[in-house]
Amino acid sequence: MKYVDEFRNPDVVKAVLDAINHKLDVIEKKREDDTNTPMRPLQLMEFCGGHTHTLFKYGIENLLPDRIEMVHGPGCPVCVLPMGRVDDCIEIASKPNVILTTFGDAMRVPGKHGSLLDAKAGGCDIRMVYSPLDALELARRHPDKEIVFFALGFETTMPSTALTVLQAEKEQRNNFSLFCNHITTAPTIEAILNEPDLKLDGFLAPGHVSMVIGLGPFQFIAKDYHKPIVITGFEPLDILQSILMLVTQIADERSEVENQYRRVVEKEGNDPGLTAIQRVYQTYPVTELRGFGEIGDAGVRLRPEYAAWDAEAKFSISRHATQEPDTCQCGEVLKGLIKPWQCARYGKDCTPQDPLGALMVSSEGACAAYYNHGYRSPEKGRGRIAVIDTSSQSV
Repeated sequence: MKYVDEFRNPDVVKAVLDAINHKLDVIEKKREDDTNTPMRPLQLMEFCGGHTHTLFKYGIENLLPDRIEMVHGPGCPVCVLPMGRVDDCIEIASKPNVILTTFGDAMRVPGKHGSLLDAKAGGCDIRMVYSPLDALELARRHPDKEIVFFALGFETTMPSTALTVLQAEKEQRNNFSLFCNHITTAPTIEAILNEPDLKLDGFLAPGHVSMVIGLGPFQFIAKDYHKPIVITGFEPLDILQSILMLVTQIADERSEVENQYRRVVEKEGNDPGLTAIQRVYQTYPVTELRGFGEIGDAGVRLRPEYAAWDAEAKFSISRHATQEPDTCQCGEVLKGLIKPWQCARYGKDCTPQDPLGALMVSSEGACAAYYNHGYRSPEKGRGRIAVIDTSSQSV
């Protein structure tokens, strides 16, 4: 397949939905024969925020049978950012001659003392960039300033920041540094699997992360937890085909790592990207994530040989302790324990225009996805959502 239209073909959508229902019939029959297996909808978690938005943009949840429930996971790096890291950034930005740079989504995430946008309004020099290389260019243009890049993201964005550090080392650009808050995917998924209140039956794995790390890091999910997982692309038929692959595994009583996104993801991942990651980063022993608390080996930091470009060392940042507000239920949403509209603040005093939590701030956040695609308030529930038109050649 080479063209976008082929991934949105309503005739193919209908055929895949029929196949999903057929496999669900097989699963249901097996459960009827096994009195020890409760009859309940299959719970499939999409881990990536990009998948969540595809589900809502194209109304895929409306097309799926009631026997499948999609659970939205913490696949948005801005969303799992604890308030303390925002406070750390404000502390760095408040120092003399510092220009703090970061991606746009991070600008509005609230910390204990406001957001980076609030700190900018208060006089701190904080700038939005599209790439860590933009921050390095600022360091070249302002040799009298300390340029700090607030690095976020799962393995998808790790190579770009690692390569930027290597370029800074090559140039001996010592007025550039990185406040590293990258997160690794596998330990975060493991934390979800260890959540006692969740009964997940399978996972849609993040396609862009897998493009970098390959299939290997997900093997423990199938081997140790006996859950099927499918590497998934971002078009409507990518999602539906991956759901079909999951229910097929469940019907066959298999637990494997399968790759639906083969046009992009290779089994061993991206060798240059992995080489840069391994060269520049080492595992952070304990990393705090919003809603999850502290997780071992979930984050990375710069290796000691790159301390000259480590903002955490350069500015003696001790990392602020985090105390999330009791009124915000971002943590429960991130872990898939509740839907966004079940939060009492959702759609009332928490909207994309005036967000209280990170999930309503980020363009990949589950709360923003619900709100922007029709779920406007807890009272009204499901609003008007676009659905793929399976009766014509249009979406």
